[in-house]
Amino acid sequence: MGKGYWVSFFRSVSNAAAVAEYIKLAGPAIHAGGGRIVARGLPVKVYEAGLKERSVVIEFVSVEQAIATYESPQYQAALELLKNAVERDLRILEGA
Repeated sequence: MGKGYWVSFFRSVSNAAAVAEYIKLAGPAIHAGGGRIVARGLPVKVYEAGLKERSVVIEFVSVEQAIATYESPQYQAALELLKNAVERDLRILEGA
């Protein structure tokens, strides 16, 4: 299997303070799982039905590691902070 990637899109943020707290917990959890942020921020350009929303791409050594990190207690604790604070879409993909 190839590398694993988290690809997330923040469709809306209703509580920026909660997102800041999430980042404080999520960063160490992702790093502990071997994750490396390869891109984040607003798109430079969007095409087709693309939305100009904050996006994040995180690389892991494998799909299994990406899943294990997402499901880890440390990351799940961070994720709790996003409840009622954002609308987000996160997908785990396998690298080509």
